Amino acid sequence: MAVDPQGSDLARFTEEGGADGPFVMLNLLRFAVDGRALYGEYSRRAGVFLARHGGELLYAGDGSTPLVAEQGQSWDAVLLVRYPSRAAFSRMVADPEYQEITGLRSRALTEAVLQPTEPWTASGTPR
Repeated sequence: MAVDPQGSDLARFTEEGGADGPFVMLNLLRFAVDGRALYGEYSRRAGVFLARHGGELLYAGDGSTPLVAEQGQSWDAVLLVRYPSRAAFSRMVADPEYQEITGLRSRALTEAVLQPTEPWTASGTPR
């Protein structure tokens, strides 16, 4: 299962992006055995890069028993991270210093979803 974005994924992500402005990335995480400790270390170190590129952790929490989900759709953890733009996110993950810590994330996870989201209109409806 994929846990890290690849170069072609990032190129598509940047090119196909919506409005060139802030967005929130939904992170759904499934940990490997002993992955929580590795992910904790990754998170502590990644905070520097998040701040450097204008990102902000909005929420991080453990998954619970799903109320509505298909078999296998439960997640160990959920994070919501705001970035100033898709370009800022891409610069962060391409940062050579950040690349030095991505192995922690890769070893910590067996599966992940990174889902960019954009806000609904001011009236509260989808675009």
